Amino acid sequence: MSEGPSDHVEEREPRSPASTPASSRAAARARIEQQHTWVDLQVQQAIARGDFDDLPGAGKPIPDLGETHDPNWWVKKLIEREHVVVLPASIQLRKEDADLDDRLDGLTREAEVRREVDDFNQRVIAARYGLPEGPPLVTMPRDVDATVAAWADRRRTRLASRDRGATPRVVPRRRWWWAPRGDSPGTR
Repeated sequence: MSEGPSDHVEEREPRSPASTPASSRAAARARIEQQHTWVDLQVQQAIARGDFDDLPGAGKPIPDLGETHDPNWWVKKLIEREHVVVLPASIQLRKEDADLDDRLDGLTREAEVRREVDDFNQRVIAARYGLPEGPPLVTMPRDVDATVAAWADRRRTRLASRDRGATPRVVPRRRWWWAPRGDSPGTR
């Protein structure tokens, strides 16, 4: 008779009692049951070393303890801690419109001023065409050319008043190694 695939029996080594599934489950259960004592031991050792002595809020009552549960408590704490201002678009744009000239005065190039005013106008237009939230939007887009002209006038006035009160600027002598390319001393 020939041996068929079903006749071949593989011999396995007998398992040790510690490696059976039941014994490994029992060992895991014993570790879990003893884990709390290990954690307690670690905490007691940390207290003895003084690891918890200088924690913020030590000796103070826990804030908001005992009040009703608010599911958005973490968002409110984040807003409070990070000083996040969440305003409806209409109020935010009104506030930005009031502060825009001061922000523009901090810029030095006309291209930057135009980019800021264009960005502001795009947000105003997007808020006008979007669903209204909060109070009505009364902020209008700004005329870019008029805003840039007003910025240039304010800048000229600031620079003139600064120059009147400052000492004359000394222009350093131009050295031969400062010459632009193609204008070296040997090519003159």
